[in-house]
Amino acid sequence: MPFTEQFDVVVVGAGHAGCEAAMASARMGLKTALYTLNVDLIAQMSCNPAIGGIAKGHLVREVDALGGIMGEITDAVGIQFRLLNTSRGPAVWSPRAQCDKQAYRLKMREVLESEPNLKIKQAEVAELILDVPSTQYPVSSTSDDSALGTGYSVLGVRLRDGRTVGAQAVIITTGTFLNGLIHCGEQQYPAGRSGEPNAVLLGEALKKLGLRGCRLKTGTPPRLDGRTIDWSRFTEQPGDADPTPFSFRTKRVAHHDSQVPCYIASTTPETHRIIRENVHRSPMYSGQIQSIGPRYCPSIEDKIVKFPDKETHQLYLEPEGLNTHEIYVNGMSTSLPVDVQLAILKSIPGLETAEMLRPGYAIEYDSIDPTELQRTLETKKIASLFLAGQINGTSGYEEAACQGLMAGINAALQVKAQPPLILDRTEAYTAILIDDLISKGTNEPYRMFTSRAEFRLHLRIDNADRRLTPHGRRVGLIAEEAWNDFQSKQQRLEGIKKLLERTRLTPEMLDAISTCRSTTAPCHSKERSEEEPAVASSATEPARDWSSAIGQTCAQLLKRPEVVIERLAPILRELDPAFFERARETEEVDANPRESLTTLSSEIRNELKSVETEIKYEGYLLQQQRAMERMKRSEQRSIPRWFDYRSVSGLSHEMQEKLTHVQPRTLAQASRIPGVTPAAVSLVNVFIEIQARRRGQAAAI
Repeated sequence: MPFTEQFDVVVVGAGHAGCEAAMASARMGLKTALYTLNVDLIAQMSCNPAIGGIAKGHLVREVDALGGIMGEITDAVGIQFRLLNTSRGPAVWSPRAQCDKQAYRLKMREVLESEPNLKIKQAEVAELILDVPSTQYPVSSTSDDSALGTGYSVLGVRLRDGRTVGAQAVIITTGTFLNGLIHCGEQQYPAGRSGEPNAVLLGEALKKLGLRGCRLKTGTPPRLDGRTIDWSRFTEQPGDADPTPFSFRTKRVAHHDSQVPCYIASTTPETHRIIRENVHRSPMYSGQIQSIGPRYCPSIEDKIVKFPDKETHQLYLEPEGLNTHEIYVNGMSTSLPVDVQLAILKSIPGLETAEMLRPGYAIEYDSIDPTELQRTLETKKIASLFLAGQINGTSGYEEAACQGLMAGINAALQVKAQPPLILDRTEAYTAILIDDLISKGTNEPYRMFTSRAEFRLHLRIDNADRRLTPHGRRVGLIAEEAWNDFQSKQQRLEGIKKLLERTRLTPEMLDAISTCRSTTAPCHSKERSEEEPAVASSATEPARDWSSAIGQTCAQLLKRPEVVIERLAPILRELDPAFFERARETEEVDANPRESLTTLSSEIRNELKSVETEIKYEGYLLQQQRAMERMKRSEQRSIPRWFDYRSVSGLSHEMQEKLTHVQPRTLAQASRIPGVTPAAVSLVNVFIEIQARRRGQAAAI
């Protein structure tokens, strides 16, 4: 059929998933179109104007390592940066940045518009145009046939105004817009998010494709006028003195010297009384909302009902930008009526006179059961149709971005007739997220945690580039300059590691180590929060007798729990001055290195900490490496597409149902399906051979 326009890849939705998908496809050389309902709201931060956090920061680092753009945008517009969890092990260190909400979407649009292969279009996509290869006859996704079988593929999309757009691949990244319904107390009204229309036509069209769907819910807190808040009543939470960038390509974040603080508030017994007396007016408790919300980001009314013994809950007052007085009340997501929200705010010391600029609300929306997807995020039933972001049942900007990037890469590779990029669980949190979704599905918005990883010591923020940048280079997302920088960095780290392993300690070296003043952790904010306890300074540590270390290598000394690599910096500076030369302009160096440790720049410090982790946790890393190799072997045992679970004798009806529903591609994936036992996996393994022989015999007749 004739199309009004023709592209290689069409991306529907310009949220965080859509932006990454479109940019990846375009950078890989394909003619790409990004369709959005409003070009002025590209990459809008619908909820908290922050990127990163526990595990989420890992995802952003991985997006950046593969060649995505979220990390670089955040470094350019972030107004407060903190590295979380530094009192714990390096596996769970995670960056977080408060962003300028308006600047983020403007910067994202600027980056997107700078890509010559990408066209941004404002229009509503109403339906998909499908094709059955056997007939070559175009079929509309709004056809009365609501149970489309396999064999269909995407030809393009139809816009609401009637225009048709051809594409070899289509990526749907619609966020909360599919049949979105907002709830605020007893009121409810259709919307994609506050003040924006929802996508009814596309939502209904997708239902008729035969893809299993479900209804999910999320929410957002009220916003306040910062000029009406008594800031003296709250605990200040500043950013890190020398912020750690999100992007491996960023040397220093843009607002490193002009960060703004956030503030910590707390609920009171009066707050709890108001909520308990009005909880029946919450749509979540009145029965108005039937959908399931995010377990790990509960509403304030959920907190009070589910944790009645807790006397107070923390709230965080976070600025939405440098040029606005709007304040986000983190921790107070709610769908209670406006009058109740106002009463709650006035019950919190310091907010008695605060004016509410926007009320909080809950939103219900359609999503697709992610077990309908392959590892590439292409749907199993409809070829060349990819889904990414909240439509797959996830929550959060970061979870959306990593899916968008992977969908964009794999859609482009498919158009180019090249093998897909499929990461495994030992390589990235991104792979864990996708594997969890396609193997287990989800009945609530999925949030990433470091605890979801089997080998999280291998999946750190500092080595995301080493794990993933070669993949990004292979698919064409890592430019020559960035690739050269990456290779130079790996050579530097290997050089420092070998230097530590061969340098033996002398009494003079130990004297330098013991007399210098250092911090026992990277340079982070002086304020302490519940999730990041204060770390003691070595200035207050008792003197240690390290005479037994004479003759040992620096690497052996570094394996001691009380020794951090910052203590060895004066020695390393003398042995390898070239390693430190890059940071001469940004470091503050005391005249006598024995009296005070050099204040290292974030770039130098983070590289040193990466080497320290590899040395200090070497035994654990080797142990995990062996376990990872065992997992990879089980991943290599594939299950043929023709395999019939119903013919496996001894496999219960429940097991047959679960395995047929998900259609796992490997034995390892089958073992991760909830309810599938090791015995069932063993049976499948045996019957793969049996069914293969039967097929071979039948073919020979």
